[in-house]
Amino acid sequence: MRYFITGATGFIGRHLVAELIKRDETEIYALHRESSAQAMQLLIESLSADLPATSKIVPVVGDLTLPRLGLHPNWISEHAGSIDHFFHLGAHHDLAAGSEILQATNVAGTKTALAVAERLRIRNFHHMSSIAVAGDFTGVFDETMFDEGQALPSLYHVSKYDAEALVRSHESLRRRIYRPSIVVGHSETGVMDNSNGPYYFFPALKRLRDTLPEWTPLVGLDFGDTNLVPVDYVVRAMDHLAHKDADDCEVFHLASPQPQPLVEVANVFADAARAPKFAVPVDRRVAARLPTGALGSGMRPTALLNKLLRQPAASLALGQSIGRLGVPAQILTNAVLSPVIATRHTQRALTGSGLEVPLLSDYAETLWTYWEEVLDDAVRHDKQALRALRGKTVIITGASSGIGFATAAQIAKCGAKVVLIARSADKLKELRDTIRRSGGEAVTYVCDLSDLDAIDQLIPRLLDDLPQIDFLVNNAGRSIRRSIELSGDRFHDFERTMQLNYFGTIRLVMGLLPRMRAQGGGHVVNVSSVGVLAKPPRFSAYIASKAALDAWTDITASEAIRDKITFTTIHMPLVRTPMISPTKAYRAFSTISPGQAAAKVIQGLVHRPREINTMTGQAMALVHQMVPTGSLRLLNLAYQSMPEQGMRASDHSERTQKIVRAVYQKLRW
Repeated sequence: MRYFITGATGFIGRHLVAELIKRDETEIYALHRESSAQAMQLLIESLSADLPATSKIVPVVGDLTLPRLGLHPNWISEHAGSIDHFFHLGAHHDLAAGSEILQATNVAGTKTALAVAERLRIRNFHHMSSIAVAGDFTGVFDETMFDEGQALPSLYHVSKYDAEALVRSHESLRRRIYRPSIVVGHSETGVMDNSNGPYYFFPALKRLRDTLPEWTPLVGLDFGDTNLVPVDYVVRAMDHLAHKDADDCEVFHLASPQPQPLVEVANVFADAARAPKFAVPVDRRVAARLPTGALGSGMRPTALLNKLLRQPAASLALGQSIGRLGVPAQILTNAVLSPVIATRHTQRALTGSGLEVPLLSDYAETLWTYWEEVLDDAVRHDKQALRALRGKTVIITGASSGIGFATAAQIAKCGAKVVLIARSADKLKELRDTIRRSGGEAVTYVCDLSDLDAIDQLIPRLLDDLPQIDFLVNNAGRSIRRSIELSGDRFHDFERTMQLNYFGTIRLVMGLLPRMRAQGGGHVVNVSSVGVLAKPPRFSAYIASKAALDAWTDITASEAIRDKITFTTIHMPLVRTPMISPTKAYRAFSTISPGQAAAKVIQGLVHRPREINTMTGQAMALVHQMVPTGSLRLLNLAYQSMPEQGMRASDHSERTQKIVRAVYQKLRW
């Protein structure tokens, strides 16, 4: 099967290529602009491991705004009649773009694509339209509808409508039209290219989270519904529908079958961010009974809001408020959908495929995590971080996930060269490609840092490959939660944690210290644990290894300070990483995200303090000093109350009840 795809390096295009290439004996001609050559190469490299031997991706340089898409006439002649499917995905999606660029790319580009498809004698033409063609239509808008007299509220809406009209007029082609709603990141990985659509509001949620307690009540307004759909559903549905026998000019709505109230969407993401949520004072069931339906379309709340926001004074006010958070005013007017997007026809066509739109609540945290770790650009505006990290070389261990992943992605935005070290080659490659796509610089080294021989082999490679080593972030670690009572026959727990958390770490540091000394300085950040200060039960193996590293660091810092080599120890609070996910008991504790943890690491790199602690950690350390016996008694109570790993809930409940009764019967020890 042969495919020609425009917009192959775009967000949806990249994922569609990855989906289509799974088929055996597939050849994809991927159109891309000359300026996107690197993105095209990264796409091919990222898919090379899963690329079937019988399939291949052929880059084709071109442009939607050029005659014949920039293709040479000979190329068209050579491939005429040999391509089975033409996917036209290329378009300009900026709602704030001017008429000239939208018409040149979205409309004229579609006209050119149709002309090229005819010359190539394409058998199937697939056009990526949008639910934007529905405009401000009031009521149910299904796949059979197009020109219903609806108004088109923006130049972008006009361009998508005009482009689809061109496709519908070409009766000589067997064509399929896909209308996705607002496309967000991958529901399983969170991968997204840019921070548009609902992502515009994420910085505001982040600010709310960092400013107010999660339980703070906020008042929201129910402006209406929106419709979000993950990119993986879009491309999988397109792949299935494109190869399905159906009538000509089939139209498919790739959208959520259920309207999504805008305030509920905001609360789903607020929950993912651990930010305060919005309460709606007037229930929509009450509001629905208001006589707004009797009003003309121009007098309805959404229309009035649109008119208001287009006033110069309102635009200025928005620019000085939400505009400072990076939210364009157009987003407010276009986030709310006037029509209800029906998907009945599409659902029937997908019957038997197993494809359905996942619930937003099931993948919102995945989207938020990826945004916070990879897409959040706040660090680009941090002048101190830029000065400290631009042009520097930063080595990060344990970079394949969690804190290391988030730290590497953020540091790369400051212009630093990030050196990624971890055991998983695939995950390191994924992170490296992500950084490179955003214009950063990253190199990878696969190494098991619990293997001292492997570290001894790694160090010479680092010294040979890296002329300068400015920073080292020791993030790789192993945690074990088990009581001493159950550790009698598991001495290897202590050996394993010490091997990675202590011996492996100091082996790497000691191997790189001579280079730092010779170059006139360097800085090391050790990711330790708040447990070193709090000394919680059941963590003897883990905390002992971190405490040993802390002590070694303090002594080494006193010896190396004359050589301008400094150290920062971060007593990190509990972080929501894969390392803690198997332990259900952690869910009872307050945690921070990997993105928040990365911010602490960056603080350590920029300001180079001796320690970074939390108020909770310092308070716990003070309690241990002031009332040592009492603190032990309290920790023992916690030890008895919390279940062992793997303990049944019923057993734990019975045990907890016994402890509570004992405490009330004996208020003294």
